[in-house]
Amino acid sequence: MPGAMTTDTGFSVSPGDGAAAAGLSRRVLVTGAAGGMGRAICLALAHDARRRGQRLQLAAFGSRPTAALETLQAELAALQADVRVVCVDLTEPQATAQAVQDAIAWAGGLDTLISNAGQSRPGQLATLDVAEWDRCFALNTRATWTLAQAARPALAASRGSLVAVASMSGLQAHPGYGAYSAAKAALIMLCRQLALEWGDMGIRVNTVSPGMIRTPLTESVYRHADVAARRESLVPLGRIGQAEDVAQAVLYLASPEAAYVTGSNLVVDGGVAGNMLTQIPGRPDKAR
Repeated sequence: MPGAMTTDTGFSVSPGDGAAAAGLSRRVLVTGAAGGMGRAICLALAHDARRRGQRLQLAAFGSRPTAALETLQAELAALQADVRVVCVDLTEPQATAQAVQDAIAWAGGLDTLISNAGQSRPGQLATLDVAEWDRCFALNTRATWTLAQAARPALAASRGSLVAVASMSGLQAHPGYGAYSAAKAALIMLCRQLALEWGDMGIRVNTVSPGMIRTPLTESVYRHADVAARRESLVPLGRIGQAEDVAQAVLYLASPEAAYVTGSNLVVDGGVAGNMLTQIPGRPDKAR
């Protein structure tokens, strides 16, 4: 067993064992790693690496040390992944760049950057504070740009990929979430721009836009059976999404199977985004 190193978070990490040099390692950085979708993404990566006979070296980024991050580290270790836990405020560009560089140095390179961290807070545009608007864009949009800038040389060296988690709120105006909708729409366009500018380096850049997903953050909504049922009625597939649904979409875009996919936005919403016309009263196939 390799020895343990310790980050400034107090969590232990295991160093690589030379697999990267042999081309058998998959080096990934995931932000927002301990959240519902972030955890599912990390676990999906670990299972996929084992299936492919690879050693996963994963830098799991969180905003602060939490029990959830520590639990995730143990889960990934049980799947034989090497994990480095990094706590950084992604709204601070210099700290973000340094954290990315440190993670790349630890892993010996980078194959995939998954920008999953984000935050959704309600706020009416008529009364929203400018500082809150700026923070929403700093985390939901600018952070992906600063992460990408710092990771670009390593991703170019590996001809790797970036996958950012956007939202269906970036495709449709979301009443009461004006800053969030605008920030996620900007994120989708940012990634399309990166795909065009960095394509000649072999770097693929894509986004995933989840719809209604049941996670620990949204559980307070779905524990109300009537609300859950009303939401499910809007979904053509008849169910609320799970974090694993998003994780599988991210996994695909990060995989060799998507080697010719870049500048795309994969909507993972059970069909909600295309369901508006079915809600209009007076359709011929409805009584009223």
